[in-house]
Amino acid sequence: MTILQLKYVIAIDEECSMRKAADRLYVSQPGLSSAVRDLESELGIQIFERVHNGVVTTAAGASFIAYARNAVEQFEKVEDRYLNSKNERPTFSVSMQHYTIAVDAFIDTVKEFDLPEYQFSIRETQTSEVIEDVKTLKSEVGVIALSDFNKATFKKIFVDAALEFHELFSRDTYVYLSKDHPLADAKELSLDDLQDYPCMVFDQGDNTSFYYREEALATYDYKKVISTNERATSIELMLGLDGYAVGAAMLGEGKTSSDIHVIKLKEDEMLTFGYITRKGQELSEMGRTFVEKLERHKEI
Repeated sequence: MTILQLKYVIAIDEECSMRKAADRLYVSQPGLSSAVRDLESELGIQIFERVHNGVVTTAAGASFIAYARNAVEQFEKVEDRYLNSKNERPTFSVSMQHYTIAVDAFIDTVKEFDLPEYQFSIRETQTSEVIEDVKTLKSEVGVIALSDFNKATFKKIFVDAALEFHELFSRDTYVYLSKDHPLADAKELSLDDLQDYPCMVFDQGDNTSFYYREEALATYDYKKVISTNERATSIELMLGLDGYAVGAAMLGEGKTSSDIHVIKLKEDEMLTFGYITRKGQELSEMGRTFVEKLERHKEI
């Protein structure tokens, strides 16, 4: 099996035609067909079924091509990093849960380097995707928080995924609500005080387990829950519905959060903030700077 064969089957799958794939790849159709037959024989599966107007990818073929795409993407990253590095724009990528401290650290890092050209990315996403992004090298660093409840579970997940968790700091638990909320003047609140108001949580997709929740006190039996997938929506819902969120540094620290009030929560569960990297990976200069910017939030 070769990378070239993987590129061949990916192209055929996308074009649904041997002829079109051959034209796209600048190879002869007989040569392309022969390479696919050799690969199918080696794997012991049929990747494509020939039909009168092209080809159809089989179920076994679709499963194989999903792995092939990942392998080709990783191979191309190696090529870009080591073979095309002289012509490549500087790159840096971060994946994170929904925390403004990571956005602030990213902004400060980009400003500090002030490069004439670059290709940077920051991805605010679900917990499982932060882990997957770092595992597959889509991101160099993943920013994540662990609660007392899920810390042991996630440490095992990190080991299984060949990742390392680097602890930065821990924070107490707070409730975030509108400054005009009926309970905004309270010195301290309990979850029972808030039961008549909707609690905002971040959607974790197919991972509905409490362990994947990025908020503290994930197992509490909230009467009213609204799931969202971005911070801006959560803030708008909190303002419009007298809602609230539970956590530390999840909301209320960005420029879009000026109308959010923070109150200490009686039910306390520490959130431990840190970042994940591939095991044994040495951070780039930008990666190290980004982590330094994150660490500045320790005393906030």
